[in-house]
Amino acid sequence: MAGRLSDKRIMITGAAQGIGLAIAQASAREGASLYLIDTDQLLLQQVAADLQTSGATVQSSAVSITDEPAIMAAVVRAKSVIGPLNALINNAGINVFNEPLLTTDEEWQRCFDVNLKGAWNCCKAVLPDMIANGGGAILNIASTHAFTIIPHTFPYPLAKHALLGMTKSLGLEYAARGIRVNALAPGYVSTQKVIDYWNSFPDPDAAKAETMALHPGGRIASPEEIALAAVFMISDECPFMNATCLTIDGGLSVRQHG
Repeated sequence: MAGRLSDKRIMITGAAQGIGLAIAQASAREGASLYLIDTDQLLLQQVAADLQTSGATVQSSAVSITDEPAIMAAVVRAKSVIGPLNALINNAGINVFNEPLLTTDEEWQRCFDVNLKGAWNCCKAVLPDMIANGGGAILNIASTHAFTIIPHTFPYPLAKHALLGMTKSLGLEYAARGIRVNALAPGYVSTQKVIDYWNSFPDPDAAKAETMALHPGGRIASPEEIALAAVFMISDECPFMNATCLTIDGGLSVRQHG
């Protein structure tokens, strides 16, 4: 069914590749007007141009979500070119994996600046217009790291646990103002980040095979499968879903390992 997002003006962060790109493409197909954010200017411009060629209404800004003034300025520009934003998808994030006592202060700061504070910068920028205009939807792309712990991935799970806390807090705070705030928790997804993770092992093929074997279905998700869920959650098809998290990991997080 086309046009499920025809009334949505969505800002998507980390939109130039991976899950963010898949969400942008899926949202465009459903009729949304998009404002895309990423730090990779050349890649972002190409993505925006491709979507415009397909007939979508798309504008973009190459800024970092850690730069609060730049994000505020981007939201102001978005309002002028596509109209007041009524949806936000906080997708941008980085992997920071280490052992706790080997984690440097720089790694800690970088992890929280992007994965938590950056998401808050975007929420803070869009919420005033959403409140003034009677509602909106925010979707934070979390991770199964938000409720499970894998050794040697510190401090990434801390930031994702906190992102779920922010989701719940904002969802409750602004529910009466017509704003829904939810999270989506993917597990392993076939993105460049996961490929880089496999390549960090002496035998990448063995690491990949081990990952696949963990999953009940013997495979991991595609970015497009995550995008399908994001479209649903940002749409008006789940109007009473608020302050919660949807897990998409093929059953991995509930499988018993032993």
